[in-house]
Amino acid sequence: MTIGGLFVGHGTQKLFGWFGGPGPEGTAQMMDKLEMRPARRHALAAGLSETVGGGLLALGALTPAASALLSGTMFTAIRKVHFQKGLWNTGGGYEYNLTLIAALAALVQCGPGSLSVDRALGIERRGSGWALASVAAGALGSAIAIETGAHEEEPAQPQAQPNGRGQRVAVPA
Repeated sequence: MTIGGLFVGHGTQKLFGWFGGPGPEGTAQMMDKLEMRPARRHALAAGLSETVGGGLLALGALTPAASALLSGTMFTAIRKVHFQKGLWNTGGGYEYNLTLIAALAALVQCGPGSLSVDRALGIERRGSGWALASVAAGALGSAIAIETGAHEEEPAQPQAQPNGRGQRVAVPA
């Protein structure tokens, strides 16, 4: 519940600006600086992955899928922000993100527990195979997001043009 709840908080910082977060505009600006384009789409994807994945994890619902969503955001953070700074968190490195990925894998391996939605519905999936699959799915999702973000441009914003009556109207670029 703790890890899932913290991810919900982190995601809602991106989506809504809650808990002192940057909100959608600030997150989109960050994504643009990281060359994750279109930035708004990547900001929304990261915020939703963390919020939905964190909520599912806190409930013990669809635990391997929740782990994949959250691992994906952590792999992206490692690749785009922390890797070049080295391992240790004290220098801005990826130590913390890697620890979260390991914790997510451990939760999948051990299972979400007796009070989980997965157990109550009889759909609990756990073990090393499920843990590895969830981490691999997260890594693959991250790689796809980074690769597509490296080649796409932001959609052009409509430009205001005179309409002949002294008014400016937006027209597609």
